Amino acid sequence: MQPCAYLYDDIYLKHDTGSGHPERPERLTAIDKRIRSLPFYDNLVKIEKNKALIECIELIHDKDYINRIKSEIESGTVYLDSMDTVVCRDSFEVALYAAGGCMNMCDTVMDKKAYTGFCAIRPPGHHAERAQAAGFCIFNNIAICAKYLQKEYDLKRVAIVDWDVHHGNGTQHSFEMDPSVYYISTHQYPHYPGTGDLNERGIGAGKGFNLNIPMQAGSSDRDYIEAFESTIIPELDRYSPEIILISAGFDAHNLDPLSSIHLSSESYYTFTKMLLNIAEKHSGNRLIAFLEGGYDLDALAEGVEMVFKAFME
Repeated sequence: MQPCAYLYDDIYLKHDTGSGHPERPERLTAIDKRIRSLPFYDNLVKIEKNKALIECIELIHDKDYINRIKSEIESGTVYLDSMDTVVCRDSFEVALYAAGGCMNMCDTVMDKKAYTGFCAIRPPGHHAERAQAAGFCIFNNIAICAKYLQKEYDLKRVAIVDWDVHHGNGTQHSFEMDPSVYYISTHQYPHYPGTGDLNERGIGAGKGFNLNIPMQAGSSDRDYIEAFESTIIPELDRYSPEIILISAGFDAHNLDPLSSIHLSSESYYTFTKMLLNIAEKHSGNRLIAFLEGGYDLDALAEGVEMVFKAFME
């Protein structure tokens, strides 16, 4: 059994989105309760929270944006840039702890204290643009970590696989000109945020290192597994990434209220196993999942359990 790491902290519950908002603290408590109940919990490497330095956030986000949202949040604003992204007075600090905890996870994996890891953090990140909050996201945790890994560990090829039901516009735009990060996304299309067309393949030197696989409403496990087997896995095999990062949203589950995709919980086990095979072949077994969406609490907790099941095998 290879060591696996887990990031969770009660600090992430302090991001209060108010009554009725789908991206709520109960998402993390449901995950943590499920993971603590599993027989291998005591064997997980526990990752400490860490407050990210602003200079690390600047690897992806404009300084003016960081200063603006800090000021707006401290002034008591309720919404950042849209009615979707609800914040409270603690949200800026919590977002720093989310990104910083994820960087701690990266250090743990790169130092070989664990091979795989799951970051149970909020707010999520993949919709956050360089200078705009969006879709419940403030800082783009996975994009920041990709740049951090390149800066601190001189990685030349990072793969990001995004299976959230919504396209990760912020992550795509962060790397669409950069061949050193290959962004691959499956997502319901058309759907929020409206990006992720098949023809969006990257720009300039990044052409060919952005792969969107739009999925129709009603798509099933079989449709997704076909996309992985026929396209995603061969592309990753060709790219030979030094690490694989997953934008792990669980809102394509058939119970989720924010989508029309019909995945089972077991599908997330299957996806993870396929990616682990690539990580074993090319990436020194290094694979890290970052929580994005997933809004039915039981489906979310079960989906995360399936990822851990694959990790712990």
